[in-house]
Amino acid sequence: MNSPITILTSFFFMTLACNPSYTPPAYQTFDEYPVYEGTDLGLSYAAQQSVFRVWAPSASSLLLHLYESPVGGTPLESIAMKPSEQGTWLAEVKKDLLGKYYSFQATIEGQQMAEVVDPYAKAVGTNGLRGHIIAMEATHPKSWQTDQSPPLQSPNDIIVYELHVRDLSTHPSSGIQHRGKFLGLTEKGTRSPQGLSTGLDHLVDMGITHLHLLPSYDYLSVDESKLEDNIFNWGYDPQNYNVPEGSYSTNPADGAVRIREFKQMVKTLHDNGIRVVMDVVYNHTGATEASLFNHLVPGYYYRQNAAGGFSDASACGNEIASERPMVRKFILESVLHWVKEYHIDGFRFDLMGIHDIETMNQISEALHAIDPSIFIYGEGWTAGSSPLPDEQRALKANTMQLRQIAAFSDDIRDAIKGHVFTPTEKGFVSGKGGLKESIKFGIVASTEHPQVPYDSVNYSKAPWAKAPAQTMTYASCHDNHTLWDRLAISNPDADEATRIKMHQLALSIVLTSQGVSFLHAGTEMLRTKGGAENSFNQPDSINQINWERKAEYLPVVFFVQQLIQFRKAHPAFRLNTTEQIQQHLRFLDTPNDQLVAYTLSDHANGDPWKNILVAFNGLSAEQTLDLPEGEWQIALMGQQFYGPGNGRTVSGKINIPAIGALVLYQN
Repeated sequence: MNSPITILTSFFFMTLACNPSYTPPAYQTFDEYPVYEGTDLGLSYAAQQSVFRVWAPSASSLLLHLYESPVGGTPLESIAMKPSEQGTWLAEVKKDLLGKYYSFQATIEGQQMAEVVDPYAKAVGTNGLRGHIIAMEATHPKSWQTDQSPPLQSPNDIIVYELHVRDLSTHPSSGIQHRGKFLGLTEKGTRSPQGLSTGLDHLVDMGITHLHLLPSYDYLSVDESKLEDNIFNWGYDPQNYNVPEGSYSTNPADGAVRIREFKQMVKTLHDNGIRVVMDVVYNHTGATEASLFNHLVPGYYYRQNAAGGFSDASACGNEIASERPMVRKFILESVLHWVKEYHIDGFRFDLMGIHDIETMNQISEALHAIDPSIFIYGEGWTAGSSPLPDEQRALKANTMQLRQIAAFSDDIRDAIKGHVFTPTEKGFVSGKGGLKESIKFGIVASTEHPQVPYDSVNYSKAPWAKAPAQTMTYASCHDNHTLWDRLAISNPDADEATRIKMHQLALSIVLTSQGVSFLHAGTEMLRTKGGAENSFNQPDSINQINWERKAEYLPVVFFVQQLIQFRKAHPAFRLNTTEQIQQHLRFLDTPNDQLVAYTLSDHANGDPWKNILVAFNGLSAEQTLDLPEGEWQIALMGQQFYGPGNGRTVSGKINIPAIGALVLYQN
């Protein structure tokens, strides 16, 4: 039987090595590859010299090419690198290379591979084809050294707003000058044609705590040399993991510009009370056979299937082998780079279920050693089968084995609106029965609670979160239909007013449930993608936020804003432990499965209100709820909030509006 290396290198044609005097060891398996223990992989620049170190243990030679430009032309110089320790190659150039571009070219088993940037590149030129030699300290915006993340007491206080960089600003109604750019998120005072705040000011007005940015590292699918074409992509096709995406900068050719503008974006968001989360896609690469990883160390960075080819749990052509030492090292050093160099406050791991548990826990340990408030979460599933056993992977079911890492709850998501891949299916907010226990499971943030019969929960038949902060509570995200579009598709006979009630009820559930609240950008103004679902490469006209909808649906915007303020004002909705939930949260008996009600008692988590009652009515008719004894004040009835002293007092029974939420309290 052929070894994995023999099979994998059959992907490549072979030619004579440039340096026949060196023969790499005859490795039989990837496990035999040496592990480099240093922290200087990539380029170390100083005016006196530049040091390049690349890990390529199976190569027989490695060339460093220096260029004047980011693309095209012939090398200024090609330098033969020297074999060095633990599978690395080294080149020391004792002159100032500031402003030059570079690439590497390996020879492996006689084949001269393509020129590529090494995985550790921290600055690149147009389309990420060559590294760019810059002084990183020269990329700092003003006052960068004093930049501080906004305060955060508990992960349960987090309210995430998920946004694509382009979506915020490309619509003409945004009033933003730097449309589709990092700098678009730095502009203050922008207004819609109706005079309402847009962009950054809108985010501040909404009261979110964390801005989750869809992939903003350098990705493959957008041609940075043709920005006038306005090509759109979500960015889940990674190319250079440690570099900001060039199409979101004002000059992709200059590696320093995209770095400086990304930092300015982070600094401005921090100055305005918003932390920044990066969406990271370490589970696969955009290219497979032609990736820079494969041209330097063929096969090593990827898992293989039984036939020796690329396994594909990502459904994108490959899956990263995070359990291999040098892959784990790369991911770990990459997230550390984003925290140290860019002051990133959190990471959302795409298809986290592909990664092994040990790697994720090492990432958590390293990041939290720097800043305990860094927040880590991800998708606890895959898009296909993986050769790595389930018990070793960071799947939702294994969340209790993850340390300070959260997972998305598809349980509550689909209970609210219906199965995500069945667009016509209704959910709790649109009147479907049989989802009461799934809603309750979401309310307690996937933790263990004596009043949740797990055999009746839609997906999870056991609690999977050790603490509420391990659950991302949400109704929609960039994937699939927007919440508004989904409600339109699954309720074709409902009028707009009815669907607005469904939408508001959905967000009421999200923002009053335990766990970490997660909102899709624009959901507060009933964002639509015109019914498009998987819009990853569809144009701005489909994906962008139309700010004119803010004026059209201003009552809904205000309602969501009030929900956020309400959640932030009441720590009872942000309990820190499973024990607190079990102690303070009790579900009430209700007459049917389309009425869910519960209380939060005894000043839960130090709440100013002694007792709180929350109820959700998924029926298109009023329902009556028997109240616990005593008098209760109304805080929320349907879509109407009441301030202290403005709500009426009720006792005994109360009628809950059709498709509506209810919040009562006792002082």
